[in-house]
Amino acid sequence: MKAAVLNQVGDDKLELRDDVTTAPVGPQEIRIRIKACGVCHSDLSAMDGTLPALTPGVVGHEGAGEIVEIGSAVTSLAVGDHVAITFVPPCGKCAQCVTGQSHLCLVHTISAFTSPRFVVGGNPAFGYAGLGAFAEEMVVPADAAVKVDDDVPWEIAALLSCGILTGVGAVLNTAKVEPGSSVAVIGCGGVGVAVIQGARLAAAARIVAVDPVLEKHEVAQKFGATHATTPDGVADLNNQLNFGMGFDYVFDVVGLPATIRQAWDLTRRGGHTVVVGAGRADAMVSFSAQELFLHDKTLHGSFYGTANFRRDIPRMIALWRQGRLDLEGMISKRIRLEDVNEGLQALRGGGSLIRQVILFD
Repeated sequence: MKAAVLNQVGDDKLELRDDVTTAPVGPQEIRIRIKACGVCHSDLSAMDGTLPALTPGVVGHEGAGEIVEIGSAVTSLAVGDHVAITFVPPCGKCAQCVTGQSHLCLVHTISAFTSPRFVVGGNPAFGYAGLGAFAEEMVVPADAAVKVDDDVPWEIAALLSCGILTGVGAVLNTAKVEPGSSVAVIGCGGVGVAVIQGARLAAAARIVAVDPVLEKHEVAQKFGATHATTPDGVADLNNQLNFGMGFDYVFDVVGLPATIRQAWDLTRRGGHTVVVGAGRADAMVSFSAQELFLHDKTLHGSFYGTANFRRDIPRMIALWRQGRLDLEGMISKRIRLEDVNEGLQALRGGGSLIRQVILFD
């Protein structure tokens, strides 16, 4: 089958190969024929080493497809089911799962991440984040998939599996934004736009989009931002809207020390700073002991939007059906697997792209 392979971390292109096979299906695993996969910034982060990835391996993690084979012990899913996937499959039994933090479950994740999921040219290869959705098929734990209705378009289901849960979830699950509050969002790519939509769903009164790319300002406002500005202009806007006191909630969707620090500085005393962007392990952010004490702010990490995968996918679909969550509008371009490197390069270039989606036959 065809797949896009990262041969080593640091490569700026994936190798398109047609001699790839999946690992065998284990008793608690399923084989999925991938139908659509989003091109996410986290895929770039895997390629450049910002996020951990084992090589050689198949990249891609934001996908949806049809089950074509199930393991002997799988009872919750069936061949022919349409599913969205997750890179943090909840086991339902560990301490994190039973205390309501299933997005932090590591029972399946560690094994899937560190075990070869593919064979490339006769040699074992990994799947990024335990998945590897830039491939025509993949084998994953059954707990990494949730069934979606057959009438949900493949590209819509794919967006739900990562970007939407991460962004909307950061607002509704992590921060629990209150109606009438003020929100600023730093970084307005795909996940940033999902954060903006989440803030609109939460009935925030003022939603400020912050991005250096002017093309993204109009896009952000289309999805619910009430104001848009560059990082250099946000201080003036804070003075105008909040008398310089800061926003109730500020979301950093970039993950750089400078943007995290800016998010903290833009947060009012007693407010909430939420870090959504995935940063490097060696990227350090400094705070003084005194400011942490005096300002009484809350600094949240938001991994995967603090999402409960099985609960939140149906919720997002319901909001989409009601016209309250615009998913079609987030798809900037539909491409083929053969175009993946051009898609990744376009993502590096910024611009007004929200999400590119790879469609498979």
